[in-house]
Amino acid sequence: MSRGTGFWKALIGLTTKRRTRRANRQLGGLLAWVAGAVNAGGFLAVGRYTSHMTGIVSSVADDIALGNFTLIIAGIVYVGAFVMGAITTTVLINWARRRRLHAEFALSLMLEALLLLLFGLLGANLNVLVEVFVPTTVLLLCFIMGLQNAIITKISSAEIRTTHVTGLLTDLSIEIGRLLYWNRVSEANVQFFVRADRDKLRIHTTILLLFFGGGLMGAFAFKTIGFFSTVPIALVLMAIAAPPLYQDLRSYRTWLRGQST
Repeated sequence: MSRGTGFWKALIGLTTKRRTRRANRQLGGLLAWVAGAVNAGGFLAVGRYTSHMTGIVSSVADDIALGNFTLIIAGIVYVGAFVMGAITTTVLINWARRRRLHAEFALSLMLEALLLLLFGLLGANLNVLVEVFVPTTVLLLCFIMGLQNAIITKISSAEIRTTHVTGLLTDLSIEIGRLLYWNRVSEANVQFFVRADRDKLRIHTTILLLFFGGGLMGAFAFKTIGFFSTVPIALVLMAIAAPPLYQDLRSYRTWLRGQST
């Protein structure tokens, strides 16, 4: 097997509809890195962490109490954009499944890549019409975060979430608590033996570190080259989404040739 063929198969393995636990975790790690980079870069661009729905919902409650009606509407719209992103992923995945496409998960990833490029385009114009482009950019980033989180949630059957750091830290802390627990083993209490799930410890730690690493890289990249920093991230997503899309395109061309004969 040539290196090129091996690399191609590795890319297909990330987004193929026939999932393995290893592929789920590899894709989850990559998307956690992307989420961290986009979240940190987005904050520097528009002053909001757009994956942090907990904070946005809490701010809506505060704004209701304070009577800030404009901010109330903005917060609700931002949450709605996140929800719509997750809904879009669900619709695309189920649509592809019904048609037995290879690009069951790749469609959402390609859409995310294109929207990131759009984010870069909008960001370049933030200083032109601030009242229009800033809210639009926040909406776009919230939609992207909902889109992405739903992808890995669907793929891994909710085992992995790439933007929900609160949940990650909670699960990680539970396993650390189990790991540190001192078991006093006897015949009477052997059924209460506490054992940490070391596999969960590894995956949650990895996802957390990749999210942090992506955020660090995204912040430095945005600070250095501005909105152009979204281009390499979008290209990475396009690279992993392209193989199954190409397979479906090739199958469609074969079907068309069969219909014409």
